Amino acid sequence: MTKITSMVLASMLLLAGGAAAQEGGKAISQTTISLGTATPGGGFPLFGDNFAAVMNSADPALVIAPRNTKGSYENIPLLEEGKLDLGLVAGEPAYEAFKGIKRPVTPLKILVAMYSSPGMFVVRADSPYKKIQDLVGQPVAFGAKGSGLPVMSRFILDALGLKQDEDFKAIYLDHAGDGPAMVLDGRAAALWGAGSGWPGFTTMAKSQPGARFIAPTAEEIARIRARHPFLKPMTIPAGSYPGQTAPIDSLGSWGFVLTRADLPDDIAYRLIRTLHENEAALCRKLSQACETTAANTLSAAPDPSLIHPGVMKYLREIGVAKP
Repeated sequence: MTKITSMVLASMLLLAGGAAAQEGGKAISQTTISLGTATPGGGFPLFGDNFAAVMNSADPALVIAPRNTKGSYENIPLLEEGKLDLGLVAGEPAYEAFKGIKRPVTPLKILVAMYSSPGMFVVRADSPYKKIQDLVGQPVAFGAKGSGLPVMSRFILDALGLKQDEDFKAIYLDHAGDGPAMVLDGRAAALWGAGSGWPGFTTMAKSQPGARFIAPTAEEIARIRARHPFLKPMTIPAGSYPGQTAPIDSLGSWGFVLTRADLPDDIAYRLIRTLHENEAALCRKLSQACETTAANTLSAAPDPSLIHPGVMKYLREIGVAKP
């Protein structure tokens, strides 16, 4: 069976499944859609599992099957090779792929923007570290190998005149969930992460003796923005983590659910329509997914041409995008 024939059959199955579901009482033809996430214990598997649960419940004809990977830098080539249908990709690796930085320009498309990810460090509340410069020379866990987190930190530190692998004793994790334990038992002075509801930050904040967050200062944010304008000012609201009584200003980027370049338009259309109709349900399951909306997808995309044509068709229909 050729790839094109498989795509056509997948589209037919999807449409037939929708019709059977509406009739009720009959077997539903299902189309399985693979979704690459990241290593266990990180934010991508948490998002992917909740995203799949809401989408699968809303449309039984679609079966989104999350799969653990090494993260953004594995998901991109797997999508390009057609070994994944969808993949979660952090903002910085997506930016590099879309721009062709140190690699060919990718043909992948955006299905939906996930959530904003302002980056920052977390340390034990009883540690002596108060600012980024205090961490110079210390062992720091920058995230899982293959994930986008170490790339974000590299951009930010570069703008501050710091080299991640030379000015710090950089640690790259096999599994994202290993980071908090390393800080709590002293193997690492700090853990780098991003966003509201990030599992590593939650674990640290709930631990004894608690956590302290270290983000760039206002002056440092200005320096970073001047060098890397694709990084946007973002704020983590007060109360996002236990014991966090004040908002935290930082900067970061939006992560995306990307699709393989040849995902049929009708499947992308159905996925974004199902998501848009169930945004509130996804928000109730996962606080950071409250940002996973059709409207945010258009505003977060570096260029509208990068959004999947099937998605753009739906965004025009609901008035989010111009006809």
